[in-house]
Amino acid sequence: MAATPWYFVAVLLTILTSSQGILTTLSQSDGGYKYDYATVPFLAEVFKLIISGLFLWREMRTSSSTTSRITTDWKSVRLFVIPSLIYLIHNNVQFATLTYVDTSTYQIMGNLKIVTTGILFRLFLKRKLSKLQWMAIGLLAVGTTTSQVKGCGEASCDSLFTAPIQGYLLGILSAGLSALAGIYTEFLMKRNNDTLYWQNLQLYTFGSLFNVARLIADDFRHGFEKGPWWQRIFDGYSITTWLVVLNLGSTGLLVSWLMKYADNIVKVYSTSMAMLLTMVASIYLFSFKPTLQLFLGIVICIMSLHMYFAPPHTLVDLPVTNEAHAKTLKQVVVEAKTDS
Repeated sequence: MAATPWYFVAVLLTILTSSQGILTTLSQSDGGYKYDYATVPFLAEVFKLIISGLFLWREMRTSSSTTSRITTDWKSVRLFVIPSLIYLIHNNVQFATLTYVDTSTYQIMGNLKIVTTGILFRLFLKRKLSKLQWMAIGLLAVGTTTSQVKGCGEASCDSLFTAPIQGYLLGILSAGLSALAGIYTEFLMKRNNDTLYWQNLQLYTFGSLFNVARLIADDFRHGFEKGPWWQRIFDGYSITTWLVVLNLGSTGLLVSWLMKYADNIVKVYSTSMAMLLTMVASIYLFSFKPTLQLFLGIVICIMSLHMYFAPPHTLVDLPVTNEAHAKTLKQVVVEAKTDS
């Protein structure tokens, strides 16, 4: 799979990510969830764990060199606990943020992770970005924010800058944690030559354990009112719910592939484009009314995409080189001597 072009995986990730919100909405019934939505990420982690285990087993059977690409030292394995902890803290910060700000403000503030990812990408991974690429990242943040801003005549517009300061601080922290988790995961994936499937196995094992811990904590918080989580894990599940689990798990596998063979910036562009694609799809599926801001946001994001990934010489008209000037001057001098 390593030979697969990264842009093919990025496009597939964009499609899956954009359908994630749509499937989640379709899985609702009477405006709510009949299933415990905390079980969905757990089952998605288990799905990723099983798929990674099967691919690792297949690779070990077909390649004799795989054993040299598996590091079983505990000092290396325990590093995979860190991104799981960061994501766990991030999820709680998200919940806390939504107690202070409305959904629209939260979505707009979420675009800060585009910029924070670029900054951490430069600081921690020592990856240099050109000035043009920094401008493209800035444009992407502006484009996604523009697409999410509602009309000035709507009531939600007035609440954009009226939330308590705690909400904005938590929003900034949430964006930073999201970027940090992605950057650290990329660092782990590229720090050695371990096979991707072994790295996934470690990452998703800890992810599954932390999700189990959350389900147990929820049981204690509600006094086991509905019984232990393992007895009701599939209650209320439908075909659409299983599609949500499958979608979430597949998205995670594609993200880990990008962390290994591409980088966080590619992932940021994929998820940002997925958000815009979701809005467009919502026009037909949920009678979502398109806005001028959405159209402008899409145009800006497409410009940003071209600026970041296109070769620099295709973005500017290069001036005539000095060599061409020299040849022209030489020709004039020869013609002058001939005339004299």
